[in-house]
Amino acid sequence: MSARDHDGGHAAGGGHPASAADAPVSAHMLKHAHPDAGHSGHGHGIGADPDARYLSIALALISGFMTAEAIAAVFSGSLALLADSGHMLTDAGALGASLWAARLAARPAKGAWTFGFKRAEILSAAGNGIILLIVSALVTFESARRLIDPGNVGGLTVVVVASIGVAVNVVAAWVLARANRSSLNVEGAFQHIVTDVYGFIVTVIAGVVLLVTGFERADAVASLFVVALMLRASWGLLRASGRVLLEAAPEGVDLDDIRSHLLETDHVSDVHDLHAWTVTSDLPALSAHIVVDDSCFCDGHAPQILDQIQACVAGHFDVEHSTFQLEPAGHLAHEEGTH
Repeated sequence: MSARDHDGGHAAGGGHPASAADAPVSAHMLKHAHPDAGHSGHGHGIGADPDARYLSIALALISGFMTAEAIAAVFSGSLALLADSGHMLTDAGALGASLWAARLAARPAKGAWTFGFKRAEILSAAGNGIILLIVSALVTFESARRLIDPGNVGGLTVVVVASIGVAVNVVAAWVLARANRSSLNVEGAFQHIVTDVYGFIVTVIAGVVLLVTGFERADAVASLFVVALMLRASWGLLRASGRVLLEAAPEGVDLDDIRSHLLETDHVSDVHDLHAWTVTSDLPALSAHIVVDDSCFCDGHAPQILDQIQACVAGHFDVEHSTFQLEPAGHLAHEEGTH
């Protein structure tokens, strides 16, 4: 017995061997929506070619200015500029990792890699968040030292370089805004650059304060503000990537709500082993065991139930990659590990 699913897949038998209670028709009906099946209705993940172009342009802008800023920071003695250049290093890393992840994610599923390399972008985002934490710790330590002994800082250099930094990052943010920001990695890189825009604005203010008042500790104070921005960006990346890697339910997905919708389907009496997780950006997945009336396996009604519950989760919850196991009420007694 088979049924066409939302993505063109088919229901099939599987699971435990059929017992007498399950006869005369197999108790298991799997409905699986394959994201890599090549059907026109799907576009999961980031578009490697268009996004790679935007990422490459942004990477070139950030890398070029980052080098110039680091040199200016050394000659001016500005910790704020050095902190900004360190932050831009993480931005460059994020952009480079996004390029790498985009190319990996575009590879088709093959062999043991049943989802391809779609989670490469999640690993990249997590690594970028960790790097931000490390840079934040280093800059915080140096800022504390500079608050005690500020040293000599060239205020004019700080203002000029930071002003150029604002312009460069605004252009880079504009370029990345045209990419597919539903990708966690692209969005992470975009947020880093936006953070740099604010950081450079604060650095310009610190430079002006230094020029007008001679208050040299303004540079270290501005550095701590940049640290706060880096920590905020790091937390966002680590939280989002952590949810994916730990297979938490996607943001905004209420499992109780999904269960209630499924139970409203005719002939469905129970839902258990309900799981929802995220494979990668734009690719939520869901699986469940659905208990239906025994008669559904005899009168050929099971395929219609599959269509109905697939339409339910795709239409109400925007989950197109789903696996459902249909079973009679008596089957639960010899299922192991259910919950």
